Parts: sequence; structure tokens; C-alpha cells
Amino acid sequence: MSPDYAAAVASAAVFDTSAAGKLLLTGPDAPLFLGNLSTADTADLPLGGGCEAYFCDARAKVQFAAWIYHVRLADGRHALWVETTAGRNADLVRYLDRYLISEQVEIADETAAFAQFHLAGPKAAEVLGKMLGEAVPELPEFAHMERTLGADATCSIRRRDQLGLPGFDLVCRAERAEVVRRQLEAAGATPGTADTLETLRVEAGTPVFGVDIDANRAVMEVGRFARAVSYGKGCFLGQEPIVMARDRTGHAVRSFLGLKVLDGGPLPAGAKLFHDGQEVGVVTSSCHSPRLGAPVALAYLRWKHQDPGTRMGAETAAGRQPVEVLGLPPVRWPSEPDA
Repeated sequence: MSPDYAAAVASAAVFDTSAAGKLLLTGPDAPLFLGNLSTADTADLPLGGGCEAYFCDARAKVQFAAWIYHVRLADGRHALWVETTAGRNADLVRYLDRYLISEQVEIADETAAFAQFHLAGPKAAEVLGKMLGEAVPELPEFAHMERTLGADATCSIRRRDQLGLPGFDLVCRAERAEVVRRQLEAAGATPGTADTLETLRVEAGTPVFGVDIDANRAVMEVGRFARAVSYGKGCFLGQEPIVMARDRTGHAVRSFLGLKVLDGGPLPAGAKLFHDGQEVGVVTSSCHSPRLGAPVALAYLRWKHQDPGTRMGAETAAGRQPVEVLGLPPVRWPSEPDA
């Protein structure tokens, strides 16, 4: 178990997530414009609030995963901050611009201008409070606030539990990144690596576009998609297939779930899963879980093959490896009550 992994699960670790795509949408029509294109209700998003969202095509196939925050700029204007997968910011700008006709909306790509850190762990709020010199208020997920460190290092602090641990995203101007990093570490956060970040992500069952989701994957199949979909806000791109899946069958054909590997190492992405001689799923991500002491994986499984405890085989170059369905989250720790 690496030092930063141990810190994340027992105390707090900080990870550099500056590569995340960052857009800023301004103008009076921005909230409704985003609401018409995404699964979330951004038109009624309160100041200081945020949400998870997906941008889909008309077939409800995921084109972008996003997190949207209602912010107020230094000049008093209201705006929507849109975070998306690393490397997809320019594509999202082009996607949004294609639908921009007469709406009063301006789209700015702020990816290079802002750094971002993710602070995670059971003592994350304690570390953050020590850094700020004040207690951190209880924030629901995606709620956010602004605080200034020293003379001019202003941070947007956003509650987000993407690693299955209490977490906060801290967003600041790129030129102030080292100041923020040093203060987080001085307050007790252990510097984290990209490998540990990936391990915690897989353990938490958090999908990533380009790894666990692609443009041919229906949003209804993605883990925990329901919290990113507003059924009462009116029409949006991809709405019809989403509503049909809910009303006709009550479930998706496939769902994103976690697996425990019972023998052998982590599974390769794309490994096919078989149950009773039938192909029933495909693996997207896998890693060794230090807390479980065994490899875990994320996969899409067909309906009727998703019950926790179901055993099946994963086809790999080394042969068929036995796995067991865990559901989500894919790892249940001994201190947690049984589902």
C-alpha cells in the first residue's frame, strides 16, 4: 500500500487534476441553453449549486460527461462553469457552438488558465479548515464556495466525492497553483500520484469518458446516471430514449457494475464476461485494490446477470479468470454495513 493511498483512506491526500477541461459560459441564455442540451436542470441551478450532467445525442448516446456549477464572477455577472473530461474541452466547445444559433451565450475555454486539485479522505474537511483558518461548512455534493488564501490566491472550493471518500475540488488561477498546493500540504494533505488516483477511482466505481464510456454508450447504462437526469425540466437532447427506457422496461439493457477478481491479476480492458456459456458483459477498467487485497474491475453487465454474488468468467489471454459481481460501489469495506 503506497503512502498516498494510505493517507487517502485514513486521513487526506491531494491530487493534481488540472488537466480537467474547464469552460465558462456567460450571457442571459446560458442556463437554458445548457439545459436544452444536457440531462441536468441547469435553468434552475442556484448560485453556489452544482450538478452532474451528460451531453447526449438524439439516441441518448453519451457525447460528454460534465459537472456544472453556477458561479458569480468578479464583476458581479452570473455564469456557468462546466468541467469535462481531460482533453475534451476543445471538442465540447465545438459541440456547444454547433447548437448556438441566436442565444445570448458566450463560451470561453479556461482550461489552461486554471489549476485544479482534488483533496480526498476522511480528514479532508479538517485539512481544508486548517488551511483556510476556519471551519468548513457542511456542503452537499456539488455545492461550492469561494475563499481567498493570503493576498490573492482565490479558490473555488467544491464538494465532490468522486473517489468514494469525502472530497473537495479546489480551482484557482494557474499562476497561484503552487501557493495552493504548498498550503494544502502544510495543512496535512499527502501529495498523491496519478496511479493512486486511478486506483481509488476504480474502487469507487466512478466512470471516466474514454475509458468506461464512449460515444456509443447509452447514458441509461452508465453507473449512477439517474442523479444526472432531470425528468421534469422539459425537453432536452436525448430525452425520448431515456424516458422510453424508464417507462417501458424500468431498466437498461446493461448496467455499469463492479466485480471482484477471484483468481489472477487485474483484467484487461475489453475482456468479455461469460455466464453459463453466454456472453453477458465487458470489462472497462481494473486494478489491484489494496483494501480488498484482490483485483477489482468495472464492467457493463446485461440485465439478469447483475445480482451481487453472481459468479462468472472473464476471458483473458491467460485463460478464463473467475470473477464475482459486487454491484456499486465495487468494494464494500468491513466497517460498512451490509447492503
